[in-house]
Amino acid sequence: MTSGPECPLLFLDVDGPLIPFGSSSGHPQDSASDTWTSADQGNPLLTRLDPELGPRLIALGCQLVWATTWMEEANEVVSPRIGLPRLPVVEWPASSTAEGPRGLHWKTRAIVEWADDRPFIWVDDEISAIDRLWVDASHPGPSLLHRVDPGKGITDADFSAFDDWLRLVIPR
Repeated sequence: MTSGPECPLLFLDVDGPLIPFGSSSGHPQDSASDTWTSADQGNPLLTRLDPELGPRLIALGCQLVWATTWMEEANEVVSPRIGLPRLPVVEWPASSTAEGPRGLHWKTRAIVEWADDRPFIWVDDEISAIDRLWVDASHPGPSLLHRVDPGKGITDADFSAFDDWLRLVIPR
């Protein structure tokens, strides 16, 4: 799948989905720690990044987009550690108190605007039922708001859910 108007977007959060908050056991530690940049010095959670995630995310065939408070720093620190190229970054509103129903995540509106009418997957650890309802009512295209367990990060089961949804939306 190529990144064109028909290609689904995949919005990625970092903390929780890519850097799990649970035990670091089972998450490979990069042996090339001497190549870290000054931006990632002092962040011991970066050792929880799984370098296999980047190739698996790319293989989904979606246009990947950072949807994280890391903003452009995700391209500097996270992308190289998991094998991703530089990705576009969703710019967040200056205020996190945008209008919307009570409980709507502050990222939701910006993600839907960024997606325009394109199909998208949003991978985050803070997605709620309110976000799903709001997106269903506000976004004309297909969407999958996929909540990841922040203690585990993205797992094989999550990748299966992405694949299943993509097969329904974009016949391969």
